Amino acid sequence: MTTTTTAADIVEKSIISNGIPLSNVEVTRDSYKGKIDPDWCPGCGDFGVLTAMQKALSELGKQPHECITISGIGCSSNLPGFINTYGMHTLHGRALAVATGMKMANHELTVMVTGGDGDGFGIGGNHFLHTMRRNVDLTYIVMDNQIYGLTTGQTSPTSALGMETKSTPEGNLENPINPMPLAMVGGATFVARAYTGQQAHLVDILKQAITHKGFSLVDVFSPCVTYNKDNTYQWFKSRVKKLEDSGHDRTDFHSALDKGYMWGEE
Repeated sequence: MTTTTTAADIVEKSIISNGIPLSNVEVTRDSYKGKIDPDWCPGCGDFGVLTAMQKALSELGKQPHECITISGIGCSSNLPGFINTYGMHTLHGRALAVATGMKMANHELTVMVTGGDGDGFGIGGNHFLHTMRRNVDLTYIVMDNQIYGLTTGQTSPTSALGMETKSTPEGNLENPINPMPLAMVGGATFVARAYTGQQAHLVDILKQAITHKGFSLVDVFSPCVTYNKDNTYQWFKSRVKKLEDSGHDRTDFHSALDKGYMWGEE
């Protein structure tokens, strides 16, 4: 007698581990450790983002098979290979379009998109605007290092005015994009900023973003230790402030918009 294994049989076997449904298996940070070690430069801020994502997902009790991480192109966009979820490494600036399709195809998936300021706010700026406008239920984690790192140090959309880089040796002539007010007026329903050097706060922000129903933007200051000698860990340490400590009312849109413009020495 010939037996046939169906796709349903394969799925049934894949969601059971030693007789225990995967939904009942205890999840730890190690559950999200990928098979590939990160190839980032030693000291890169992206390490902190990866760790925070692993902590946030495990603390939320999410199972790896319930999640997908999608990225575009750049140093930070290699992240799907370093975390144990479903993943897809897409084209430059197109991650949000692919992620939208993923969410439409499977509403049960926890969809996360990772990328950098160049990938997301440069060539991907059009998808950024329209994904927010549609308020697609996904979490967009931007590792904002204010430089193009993968291509060895050119000006990015968030590089400061006057910043000297390989592409602007006399100083950047263009004003940088500020993703905070752009996201607020663009339709994003969860907008936050965090710093990779404050791990507990970053984990908390990511947990809020992932559980939010709608488009969540988390812009993470993630220092590039190799090519950005201006926005260093020390630079951020003396400037980063938590809005929670100031009594900020997160339900006040106009106050949030005002806070979104705060920068530098403010």
